[in-house]
Amino acid sequence: MTGIPAARRRPARVLVALAGITLVLSAATGCAADSPGAPSGSPSPIQSQTLDASPSGSPSPSPSATADSSVPIPTDCRSTLSAAVLDQLAGVPLNDPAFGPSGVQPDGSLRCIWADPAADTTGLTTDISRMASGAALDMLNGLADTEGYTCYKPDVGTRCEKEWQNATYPVTDGRTLYFRDDILIDTMYSNLAPTGYTSSIVASIWG
Repeated sequence: MTGIPAARRRPARVLVALAGITLVLSAATGCAADSPGAPSGSPSPIQSQTLDASPSGSPSPSPSATADSSVPIPTDCRSTLSAAVLDQLAGVPLNDPAFGPSGVQPDGSLRCIWADPAADTTGLTTDISRMASGAALDMLNGLADTEGYTCYKPDVGTRCEKEWQNATYPVTDGRTLYFRDDILIDTMYSNLAPTGYTSSIVASIWG
């Protein structure tokens, strides 16, 4: 199975603010490949992020260390995806026992594994879980600053992504993260990037 062709985005400058800490996204030139579900016309990704102090010069208040539970986490993998995305996954097994625990986890998170045990590399795994905003900002900053992820704000949430060549096979691997309302959608994929995948999950949770 081949990967989904990448889309391209126009450069832009994006300002991300989460729970009192401002995440400044400086615009970068050039274009980066989309990972699953990148919306067309979304802002250009950036190459670095920093945490700013408040206007008075003192540090901004720290975000809550406890994740908000007001937005429910889905309990079914298929129900998070649109018919168009499911069509692209036709024939790909979901949550095969060969890949270990999947579905609803003891902590209330949801793990969805789309992969065939007979395939050498093709597949994707998505974890939908709760994370406090402070921890999420630390993680996203780390990915942008030290691992070369590109981050932007396609809507109310924050999205970070990166693609790379598989070390063994001539295919593209990648990771896409989307954070909003203390819910993190984290997808790792290899040679399987359905168009609109992450956006479909976002729509199913927030409408």
